Amino acid sequence: MSEAPTVDLPVLNEQKLPPSPGVPKALLSVAFMLARRPTTEWLTRRYGRCVTMRVPVFGNTVVVSDPALTKQIFTTSPEVLYNIQPNLSRLLGPGSVFALDGVEHRVRRKLLTPPFHGKSIKAYEQIVVEETLREVESWPQGTEFETLEPMMHITLNIILRAIFGADGYELERLRDLIPRWVTLGSRLAVMPSPSRELPWTPWGKLAQYRREYEGLVDTLVDRAQRDPNFEDRTDVLSLFLRSSYEDGSKMTRGEIGDELLTLLAAGHETTASTLAWAFERISRHPEVLRRLVAEAETDDNTYRQATIFEIQRNRTVIDFSGRHVAVPAYELGEWTVPQGYSVIVSLNQLHENSEMFPDPERFDPQRFVDAKPNTFAWVPFGGGTRRCIGAAFANMEMDVVLRTVLRNFTIQTTTAPGEKWHARGVAYTPKKGGRAVVYRRNAPTSQC
Repeated sequence: MSEAPTVDLPVLNEQKLPPSPGVPKALLSVAFMLARRPTTEWLTRRYGRCVTMRVPVFGNTVVVSDPALTKQIFTTSPEVLYNIQPNLSRLLGPGSVFALDGVEHRVRRKLLTPPFHGKSIKAYEQIVVEETLREVESWPQGTEFETLEPMMHITLNIILRAIFGADGYELERLRDLIPRWVTLGSRLAVMPSPSRELPWTPWGKLAQYRREYEGLVDTLVDRAQRDPNFEDRTDVLSLFLRSSYEDGSKMTRGEIGDELLTLLAAGHETTASTLAWAFERISRHPEVLRRLVAEAETDDNTYRQATIFEIQRNRTVIDFSGRHVAVPAYELGEWTVPQGYSVIVSLNQLHENSEMFPDPERFDPQRFVDAKPNTFAWVPFGGGTRRCIGAAFANMEMDVVLRTVLRNFTIQTTTAPGEKWHARGVAYTPKKGGRAVVYRRNAPTSQC
């Protein structure tokens, strides 16, 4: 699929669509593809928080950044608004939760949820500590370095261990393969798909990575099922293999492989990117850093959680969440959106709404100490029935990584200007890699 189809329904009054920019469609499409974030910012400033345009890949689209409309979109029945088309399933596979809608999506999501909530998450905290301490052993002291790459190492190793359990040859191969797949896949995710995946093209290369991944996962599945302690294993792979739907059926091996790839891809780059922004932000705000250091010596995490929330608002890594209109006409506030249109919520513009977040450019964790995030104004994980399944896991991961680093290192503050945005395809990272200077406080301890 190269692009979502354009559906024109003459029975609808086109005037009921949100305003459309008075700019040539081709020019606006190119601007959106090459500079999505500044283009969306310009559209919001010039035409308001609900705009109609043609978006590359997704076709005719309504772009929304109004909190009330966002609430309506995220609470609309999934039978009315399907997942956006095309979506990440074209990269992650037809067995991924991204590929499913309606009842299929609901029952799959119910099956996938248990490993990423409550006691299950608590069991993974020690893995986060161990992988953070392993990575920071090699950090230079007193020399500026990019934090993005080590954060990528940490989050990848955490998710690999959480999913597959023990180390081994296959996990070593996945440590090498997954970053290459994620980097290439993230760039191709915002590009039209070709009609053929020729071996020498980027899409052909991605298919080659996929075949290698499937071979490794097949080996790991066979090994897990032969394990005499299979019933006692707590890794996500084993939990998926043991789980079943209400009718007693199980996920196929292909579906499990696609879901594991979804977790590896979605839980790797976005969390690492947010952590890199964390170093970029707190090193430029001495008072925030002082409070974080003091709190890290205690068992409290109130201010650290508020800081994470503010980083996700102030430096939003994923900038949109989308739906596809499945019914003949969708009433969105005062507007009518035809069937076949995409509806995109601009997360970064939502997070920069001064009515919801006064002085939105200011980095201020205190705003989330005084009040918990509004479910439909603060949406870094998306919302509704398609909110990220791993949101609680990612939050725990960021909290424990920051706590561990703060207990073991002094982060040097800087007066340098904030780093600019860098688009990696789907995700946005600090342009210079979230550079920081650190000094070891004392020898690492198990009490992290």
